[in-house]
Amino acid sequence: MRTALGLLKACHPEPTAAVTTVAALLALATGRGPAGALAVAAAVLASQLAVGWSNDAVDAGRDAAVGRRDKPVVAGTVSRRTVAVAAGVAAAATIPLALRSGVPAGLVATVGLVSALLYNWPLKFTVASVVPYAVSFAALPAFVVLGVARPPWWLLGAGALLGAGAHFANVLPDLDDDRRTGVRGLPHRLGRRASTLAAAGLLFAATAALAFGPPGPPSWAGICAFAAAAVILAAGGYAAGRRPTSRAAFRSVLVVAVVDVVLLLAAGLRV
Repeated sequence: MRTALGLLKACHPEPTAAVTTVAALLALATGRGPAGALAVAAAVLASQLAVGWSNDAVDAGRDAAVGRRDKPVVAGTVSRRTVAVAAGVAAAATIPLALRSGVPAGLVATVGLVSALLYNWPLKFTVASVVPYAVSFAALPAFVVLGVARPPWWLLGAGALLGAGAHFANVLPDLDDDRRTGVRGLPHRLGRRASTLAAAGLLFAATAALAFGPPGPPSWAGICAFAAAAVILAAGGYAAGRRPTSRAAFRSVLVVAVVDVVLLLAAGLRV
């Protein structure tokens, strides 16, 4: 039971559950039906488990160096070897599960998984750290949609922009700890202010792609979401300008990321 709980925590359960749920809902929105949505959820869940577990296995030494006792490997709840083996099993299971959606979809899912694993090592430490996020986030909607249709360019572009923005936003809270342990990804090289601006700009571009990319006139919901994103990001930037230590800009980026996910699900109805 102790090992099981350690594995559960080491898989990064919140983002794993969130990404799996979004993928299943997008599958339903594109008309794949309950069986198709279940196949998508199983493949995405296996992929997310592989990425989360491999991340904790690779980063165990760094996490120990900065005293991350919230990490189960550092806390001794589960061994580094067990987490690494679990990551390998989940990665191997992803491929046959993804192929249930067809060969093209399975190949795209495999590319997304390999890209995410390459982020964990070695690309996290390089100037190309943003590339795996862009590739893997674009691969997710492509995998889902390929089960029923050819994914449109605006959906892939929005996924890539959302992923790139998520990378900058995700790194911000750990920027100082990462630097102390030798991580020199693109956000670390640009610095906190530039990375916050990059996250905001990329997520705003994703909002625009989702609001105005689908064929035909943009929906009122898309227009309102685009306007709301502009106001939220402007307010966050203004607050950060008045108080440089404020986390308002970071919070505004997270809110726009949620708006983009909602738009992504709505876009599935128009594929």
